[in-house]
Amino acid sequence: MAYAALSASSLPSMTAAPGVLALQRALVWLVGASVAIVFIEPSPYELATLAATLLFFVTGLRLRLVFMPLLLLLFLINIGYTISAIPVLDRPGVANWVATSWYLAITVIFFAMVFSEDTEARLDMLRRGLIVGGLIAATSAVAGYFNLVPGGYDLLTLYGRARGTFKDPNVLGAFLILPCLFALQSVVSDRIGRSFRSTIVLGIMTLAILLAFSRAAWGGLAITSAFMLALMVLTSPSVRQRSRIIVMTMVAVIFVATLIAILLSFNSIGEMLEQRASFDQSYDSGRFGRFGRHILGAEMALDLPFGIGPLQFNRYFPEDTHNSYLNAFMSGGWLTGVCYPALVFVTVIMGFRHAFIPVPWQRAYLAIFAAFLGTVGMNLVIDTDHWRHFWMMLGAMWGMFAAAQRWRANVVAS
Repeated sequence: MAYAALSASSLPSMTAAPGVLALQRALVWLVGASVAIVFIEPSPYELATLAATLLFFVTGLRLRLVFMPLLLLLFLINIGYTISAIPVLDRPGVANWVATSWYLAITVIFFAMVFSEDTEARLDMLRRGLIVGGLIAATSAVAGYFNLVPGGYDLLTLYGRARGTFKDPNVLGAFLILPCLFALQSVVSDRIGRSFRSTIVLGIMTLAILLAFSRAAWGGLAITSAFMLALMVLTSPSVRQRSRIIVMTMVAVIFVATLIAILLSFNSIGEMLEQRASFDQSYDSGRFGRFGRHILGAEMALDLPFGIGPLQFNRYFPEDTHNSYLNAFMSGGWLTGVCYPALVFVTVIMGFRHAFIPVPWQRAYLAIFAAFLGTVGMNLVIDTDHWRHFWMMLGAMWGMFAAAQRWRANVVAS
């Protein structure tokens, strides 16, 4: 019944067969849930995405004109990677890295086409899947950190930080931001029963982010939450709803502050929080620290039109770039170095332009846009080049752009 109602307000897909629509939506849910499990290869996400791709292409997808800039920029980005990789293809991991980049570019186009049709229903299934996946990742991270399962600490933590079903605590924290935003939306705007359940979900995922001890994820969650809530207030159709969002936001802030205070009472957690919260980290400062490498790498990139190839930066410096924009220049030369930030810039500008269009899926749009914008900021201090959820959000954004244009055209026509 719920999805019959959703389909009534969603833009129609190329097929109207109820069984096909249900299967398509179920696969969207599965992709969203499985993106949280990536510490094994091939990951469940890759298998779910492959199954979804095959089904959607068999049942019909449409490549729209609005996707042409996206397609062109993704193609040029990966051409740059491929050309720069040629001299170092014999080195470990390079061929696989380039192949993964092409694969992720294809998934972006796939998700754009998927979410351009049956938009509201598919976004709702993605939201549900991401929340389930976020709960799986967060619960395993918390259980591993507190050693609640035999052998869990070694498997689910890294360097004393929770990583859950991810290989890296930083990626865990970054991934959980979007599921947290979805849960936060429910907390501040849904009925009491659902709001209470979402509060529990939000608490578990927030705890996992805190235990990942990722400064980028901490800041990202705080900034994206504030940004999304501000947009929700500005786009809310009624004074009553705006008042509820503001009041519930204050309650959520008190809840999170209480959670942090409780965690600080544990000595081991308090010490790690204090250590990670410091901006004076040894690997950040100095000539070859994180930010020193950014400056030296940028100077180096100016003299290398074809870059140095993927995975080669740590042959010149103590660590990787930890900056996706710099890595685009170093791994793909000037071609990728220009096209990658251009893709990000165009998407962000279009994202702001579409934020105030009152489409039926606006609530999901605001959460995804806020999380995407947060990841774009993280690109300055973390290598996000192969984060599956980042490319999923990018594709979903462009799919929603196309759907919004069709929705506006239909409204004008009617």
